[in-house]
Amino acid sequence: MVVIRLSRGGAKARPFFNIVVADKRVRRDGRFIERIGFYNPIAKDNEESIRIAQDRLTYWRGVGAQASPTVERLIKQAADKTAPAAKAA
Repeated sequence: MVVIRLSRGGAKARPFFNIVVADKRVRRDGRFIERIGFYNPIAKDNEESIRIAQDRLTYWRGVGAQASPTVERLIKQAADKTAPAAKAA
């Protein structure tokens, strides 16, 4: 089964997560199929904290990939941030 999940990077006490598409059987920070975004939980106000390639997310969901609960929450959070920007333009 293919899953969309977080892969941890960064240093001790300074986490940084890549949003990756991977086989469920592979370890969390191991081999992945594609990197579709990132999440920086300690981003400052002027830095980007979440970026997700919506076209790739749509593709992977279309072929049956399941998102982890945390990634689902981040997808909704990213959609909320981009919605006001789209309305303003």
